Amino acid sequence: MLGSKVGSNHLLSEQKSASVTAGGHRVQADPLAEFNPLPGRDTSVNSSADPEGQNRAVTTVDQTASYDAVNQPDAATGANGSRFVRACLRQQVDRTPVWFLRQAGRYMPEYMAVRKHHSLLEICRTPEIAAEVTITATERLGVDAAIIFADLLLPLTPMGLDFDFVANEGPQVNTPLRTLEQIRALRTDRTDDLLYVSRAIEKVVAHFSQPRSDGDQLGIIGFCGAPFTLASYMIEGGSSRNYIETKKLMYASHPERAQRVEGPRETLSHLSRSHLSATDSAFWPILMDKLVTVLTDYAAQQVAAGADVIQVFDSWVGALSPSDYRDYALAPTTSLIRNIQALGVPVIYFGVETATLLPLMRQTRCDVLGLDWRTPLDRTWRDLDYAVAVQGNLDPITLFAPPEVLERRVAEILAAAARRPGHIFNLGHGIVPGTPVDAVLQVVRQLKATE
Repeated sequence: MLGSKVGSNHLLSEQKSASVTAGGHRVQADPLAEFNPLPGRDTSVNSSADPEGQNRAVTTVDQTASYDAVNQPDAATGANGSRFVRACLRQQVDRTPVWFLRQAGRYMPEYMAVRKHHSLLEICRTPEIAAEVTITATERLGVDAAIIFADLLLPLTPMGLDFDFVANEGPQVNTPLRTLEQIRALRTDRTDDLLYVSRAIEKVVAHFSQPRSDGDQLGIIGFCGAPFTLASYMIEGGSSRNYIETKKLMYASHPERAQRVEGPRETLSHLSRSHLSATDSAFWPILMDKLVTVLTDYAAQQVAAGADVIQVFDSWVGALSPSDYRDYALAPTTSLIRNIQALGVPVIYFGVETATLLPLMRQTRCDVLGLDWRTPLDRTWRDLDYAVAVQGNLDPITLFAPPEVLERRVAEILAAAARRPGHIFNLGHGIVPGTPVDAVLQVVRQLKATE
């Protein structure tokens, strides 16, 4: 799709290729040939070696901030074929593109019919079903992008942490991380276990391979969690109100110590072999480093399958103060985003309750910042110097409002964006169960009427 979309019938575990730009067309290349997940790292896999590998580098903000951003119009494939991708790159579009967080979910009868026969994890891990759910929601709503049906926590399993979903409680990690020994045992060489997500993307790409009736090519979105958010699940064992265990281990990592590391080739291997306690400074850097490694590989698989954009979800990062975000989350998140951009696709970075963090989140040099509904779009975009595209940001509960109220709120967001290039209409978080499908369709119709 998008020019010459290439999607193989299957991804071989020994060949992780990604689509990159060459003269405006997609070609296949090794996504790790031109970069390492972190500077100075040997990316070769030896499953018999220590799971941390031989190059566990501490990455600081200073090491990542100097990299050239890849959020330029010629950096992403297929921009000319998709208004969604063009908007991600702050290019002119005929109208504001629209899609919805959790657009395939429990509010939709078609999805609930599938859930009668399959658990959430069964849907995620069965490419045919995950693709069906993705395609059905996209076509039912008539949106401009399809986001693959998956779950943020899927990478935990190949890393060695089992989890499940408990009724009325959400995800639950069976053995939360509490010790350095557990961190050292986490695997980074089994991301091929996640190829079912890429195979689902391939099916979605094949289904939407032709331009639609309006001439636009549907955008395909892959996604992964951000390092802090996944770490919080791994440490807390599930969702949390205060993130006490996560912050205790985070604060013990002494960021000033990491800033003294001399260059990206300085490794933590000597620390990993020592007998350090769970509160030692090695805990957080090693965990962040492992997550960046796994998530980079996971994103590369999705791009190889045909994803045009990767969204990085930092669902719980709003629990951090600006100082804590700067000291403990900015560097690994920046590394992840730069690694994904090096694959030739734009990155959307989204968190909830992040109004105070947005200037720091912008330092990752993501292509698009997702805004939640608590954030005034016009003022926030202006404060960011319009140097990044923005996505959002209707309150999801507005979809329960009377039609005239909903129409007014959508119009207010469009007025705030003022047709400036780089706005993608979305909610400020995901569609919630019980949302009237007709209300979602009303928003799409209103957006399309702005052509």
